[in-house]
Amino acid sequence: MLVHPQFDPIAVHIGSFGIHWYGLMYLIGFLSLLWLGKWRIRRNPEMGWSDRDLDDILFYGALGVILGGRLGYVLFYQPGHFLTHPAEIFAIWQGGMSFHGGFLGVLFAMALFARKTGKRWLNVMDFVAPMVPIGLGAGRLGNFINGELWGRVTDLPWGMVFPGVDMLPRHPSQLYEFGLEGVLLFIVLWTFSSKPRPAGTVSALFLIGYGASRFLVEFAREPDDFLGLLSLGMSMGQWLSLPMVLAGIWMWRWSRSVSK
Repeated sequence: MLVHPQFDPIAVHIGSFGIHWYGLMYLIGFLSLLWLGKWRIRRNPEMGWSDRDLDDILFYGALGVILGGRLGYVLFYQPGHFLTHPAEIFAIWQGGMSFHGGFLGVLFAMALFARKTGKRWLNVMDFVAPMVPIGLGAGRLGNFINGELWGRVTDLPWGMVFPGVDMLPRHPSQLYEFGLEGVLLFIVLWTFSSKPRPAGTVSALFLIGYGASRFLVEFAREPDDFLGLLSLGMSMGQWLSLPMVLAGIWMWRWSRSVSK
């Protein structure tokens, strides 16, 4: 039986100031997007992207992730609590970010970027999508380091005890998500996007890949204690991921049909 190492959530202590691992994971995600984006721009000049475009995408995307992620958590997970404690909406240092909210925030932010630059929104999303999984994987490592978002109880040999929760072996679901949403999804999207594709198909593959991965991992992840399982025995994460898969399938078929 494995035991969670109970890492110090603060990576660097500087007097009374501390740099948290989770914050560093966000930084890794943004820097990886910058590095991978520059590599793609140099390798594929015919795509018509510049370093200035990438800098703007990073700025808009960071705002979308942070604002959308927080508002998504407020609206999707604890609307009643924040309705009665509105000041806590801004207390992001206390935790509480939603991927699905951040995803919607990025969609909106990229729409603003596309309008500003005169680029097609689908082309913007196809350019960004292959670079996102590295950041997603880094975020799940941050969850694992913090010992949060643990899995359900299991009798599998790699079950892990999280002493901060109880002494029962649980799925290390953060690592499942790191492997599926981070490593595997990156390999699939990066390989697929290495050749010219119909507009929208890379984005569609991201929707299908992330939505399906998250939907499956939710069977091993402990539901939020303040929500539990919802109708049909599915978690909030599954209900939010299912539309992504359906939208991705529709977009894939539409993109390929209009390209013929």
